[in-house]
Amino acid sequence: MPLRAVLLVLLLVPSVALVGLWGLATYELGNEYRVQAAQHDLKTTVGPRNAALFNALQRERRLTQEVLAAPEASRTALVGQRAATDRALRAFEPLVSADTSDGQQGLAAAISRTVRVTDRLAQERRAVDAGTVDEERAFTYYTEAIAAGTEVFAAISRGANGEVTGLSQVLFDLNGAVDMINREDAVLARGWPSGRLSDEDYDLVTDAVGTHEYLLKSRVAPNLNAEESRLYTAMTKSEEWRKRVELEERLQASDGEGVALSPARAKEWRTAADASVARLEELIGAHSQVSDAAGAAAVRELKLYLYSVAALGLFAVVLIVLMTWRLTTLLRRRVLAVHDQARDLEQRLPQVVARLEQGENVDVDAEVPELSPAADEFGELSRALNLAGRTAVHTAVRQAEQHRGFERLLQRIARRTQLLIGLQLKKLDALERRHEDPQLLEDLFDLDHLTARLRRYEENLVILAGGQPRRRWRRPVPLLDVLRAAQGEVQDYRRIEIDVEGRPWISERAVGPLIHILAELMENATAFSKPPAPVEVKAAPVSRGVVVEMEDRGLGMEAEQYEAANALMQEPPQMDVMTRADDVRLGLYVVARLAAGLGLQVELRPSAFGGTRVIVLVPQDLVAERPRSVPDAAGDPSPKDAGTPLTPSRRHAEPRPADGADELPVRSRGQAMADVTAPAPAPAGPPAPQTGPVPLPRRTRQASLVAELRAPAPHDPPVSPAPSSAPARSGATIGAFQRQSRKNRAAGARPSAPGTDQSEPPTREDRG
Repeated sequence: MPLRAVLLVLLLVPSVALVGLWGLATYELGNEYRVQAAQHDLKTTVGPRNAALFNALQRERRLTQEVLAAPEASRTALVGQRAATDRALRAFEPLVSADTSDGQQGLAAAISRTVRVTDRLAQERRAVDAGTVDEERAFTYYTEAIAAGTEVFAAISRGANGEVTGLSQVLFDLNGAVDMINREDAVLARGWPSGRLSDEDYDLVTDAVGTHEYLLKSRVAPNLNAEESRLYTAMTKSEEWRKRVELEERLQASDGEGVALSPARAKEWRTAADASVARLEELIGAHSQVSDAAGAAAVRELKLYLYSVAALGLFAVVLIVLMTWRLTTLLRRRVLAVHDQARDLEQRLPQVVARLEQGENVDVDAEVPELSPAADEFGELSRALNLAGRTAVHTAVRQAEQHRGFERLLQRIARRTQLLIGLQLKKLDALERRHEDPQLLEDLFDLDHLTARLRRYEENLVILAGGQPRRRWRRPVPLLDVLRAAQGEVQDYRRIEIDVEGRPWISERAVGPLIHILAELMENATAFSKPPAPVEVKAAPVSRGVVVEMEDRGLGMEAEQYEAANALMQEPPQMDVMTRADDVRLGLYVVARLAAGLGLQVELRPSAFGGTRVIVLVPQDLVAERPRSVPDAAGDPSPKDAGTPLTPSRRHAEPRPADGADELPVRSRGQAMADVTAPAPAPAGPPAPQTGPVPLPRRTRQASLVAELRAPAPHDPPVSPAPSSAPARSGATIGAFQRQSRKNRAAGARPSAPGTDQSEPPTREDRG
């Protein structure tokens, strides 16, 4: 992943996570607040209405039991209580449609059950009025309705807040104690008229007494606050409470038989029970206020906590996001700074290496200055990168110095070798002039040819070492002579057929490199084609200069190899003899290097014969005009021979003497081959009659070369005068020279023709 994406992930992932956590926490707190607020509202709404209905049903149950036990008793109190119960019921019934989705668990079911039970209240009342029900059935119905109200109390006592739930549980226990006292009162109410209690009624009374005592002493009293404890103590120490407890103890002390339930005791019980219930309701009211206040306080605290957490969480999220964005921005800047430093080093090192390759001196401190980065991990990375850059530049400088030193060493060795080769060529020239033995001359010519090839190889070494060939020409040279000079530097030169169209001349500054380029290409053509297949070399002027086409009949190359070779010719790489030591294409590197220096275009293509066709385009600025001072006969081919290659096959096709004498060895050196001679100027007068043996023709050095390729003759000791007969470029002349040489050796004398030039011919210069 890119750095921007990584930093963006580092920024977004914690930010999104924090925003999600903040949102989740805020949602949970908001949900908890909504639930507690709804539960508090339902408690404050449902609790009073359920308490009113709960108490009204209990009183109506007691009055109903009294009426059923004494039909002659007054019904006024029952009618009034029924009206109070109806009012409480009408206030309770709308709670069925109240939204209890966030309320206490089971509250909706408890309210619905209470409403369903109270729906039968009118029917039960009619049955009581009609006398069709007894005390037990009426007691059971009212107890069931009151139990439904108790379930409502139990539901609203369970909430999300633990403290409020604890307080509500105490309130539920208080209502349970009231229910037990009222149930005891209802059972006793139906026993007062008869003065006796049945076993079932006695069990109900004793169970109710034990239950409300347990609730009050074990569940309520330990959980009351100071004010409520004061009320509870005052209630338990009151006279009415003491009398009720005393009557309950007396009742529990008997077995239910013969208990006197006289009207006097009924009145005493009535007073004590009503007062006890009133005291309990007072305690219930006080505790309800405490519970409601605790619930309201819990809701307010939760609301404040919600707003505080939401605000602080949002502030923390924004702060963390901003800090993360800032830190990632700083981190990105630091990383980009190191990246820019690395990129600068990446761009600087090739430039430094290129300057070093060009021979410039490089100051390491100036190119890679010392840095003073921060003392942290990025600072250490910058220092390491700077140290790596300086080390790389130091290494490049040392390698460049070693490379330049090695190149200078190679050039120095190659130059000295070239000097020795030049001296060897001069010595061979002297030997070739002094000796005329055909076998010896053939060996000398072969040695001369090998020396010329050795000179080319030494020039290759100089070029690969970064130098340039030292062969220079001061005047233009015909292209044919350039091609012949290149041919003379090839090992298998006899297979090369040269054909030049027209008379193009080459500028003096391009003669030496062009000879070298053509010699390398001819060498490759002969080396990669099977003998005796010829290598055709054709040259002709074109619109943009002069083109030389070279075609062999070898194996050729693959398409990828042609592309690689042409790419090499277009952009020659920086030469390094140490890295190119194992490369078989050193000749192509030399060609590419020289061609790039001259601006030549070299292209390799597949040949129709299956081999390779090389096209060398010499641009127009390297093509020269024919010098006016050079006559047509001075080594320039005649018009009829201008386009005909001078090859061994053509030379041997010349007319020969009939005696079939052996010809002299063919000279293998370009323009200075043994079968190439220059015409001598004709005498002013008529030719003198020939007397005696016909003199042998004398070979004239550099006779076939134009004046621009000739070198001044060294001061060698004079030799015997040569015959004045004009040499001719034909096989017949060479054959006559051989025959006459054998005759003179047989006769033991070698006459000289009068009028011949007795001076030594000039020594040749370094040829291609």
